Amino acid sequence: MKALGIAATGMAAQQTNVDVIANNIANANTTGFKSGRAAFQDLIYQSKAQEGALTSTDGTTRPVGMNVGLGVHSTGLVRLNSQGGLLETSNPLNLALDGDGFFVVNRPDGSQAYTRDGNFQLNAEGQIVTLDGYEIDPGIVVPADTREIAINQEGVVMAYLANDADPTELGQLTLATFVNQAGLKPIGSNLLEQTGASGDPTSILPGEDGVAVIRQGYLENSNVNIIQQITDLISAQRAYEMNSKAIETADQMLSTANQIR
Repeated sequence: MKALGIAATGMAAQQTNVDVIANNIANANTTGFKSGRAAFQDLIYQSKAQEGALTSTDGTTRPVGMNVGLGVHSTGLVRLNSQGGLLETSNPLNLALDGDGFFVVNRPDGSQAYTRDGNFQLNAEGQIVTLDGYEIDPGIVVPADTREIAINQEGVVMAYLANDADPTELGQLTLATFVNQAGLKPIGSNLLEQTGASGDPTSILPGEDGVAVIRQGYLENSNVNIIQQITDLISAQRAYEMNSKAIETADQMLSTANQIR
């Protein structure tokens, strides 16, 4: 009897499903977070009767086969890259992306990472950095005598210095896009890494060719739909219970067979 092993794979798959849903719910208030969905595939099948096999010397054939599946396994986590809602903060260094694209972050080891989290600050040198102190690429330094920072939708960073009436341009923010955004690897701290599945990044200016524009004074909320996550959680729980019930039923059947004299 294969039911014990089959149902066990179902329980393991639903445990993974619950883990993914729990992570979504935990990050419901994480800036720029994108919810994930566990993906599953059925396992191989054992063929006990072949479709189209001869059933008589008259040439009749079997219209259907008998292929018994061996269960299910998780194959990946699909990240849902839909736009999150925008939250107004009135902080001039809070930037939200309205559309596709990622901010580029320079890490201390010289590598780059990508993020939708625009909760930026100034460090002691006046550089625009993430909350972990990583510099935004390209690096922009705000002078000490700046009284106001303005960043337009195209990513041009300007500063009003001292008593100057006209702004001074400090630099131009660029964004990165990928052929397969879902192929980026999450590494924590709201950062993503390029992988072979994501393809190489394409550097582009905000607002060009359908890429996101920048909204100063806003942050992008998580795109987690709490109601949908609770519904999915209940569904996963019921599926887990049914697989557990299948194991219990198979155990009872084996017990009955063992008691036959």
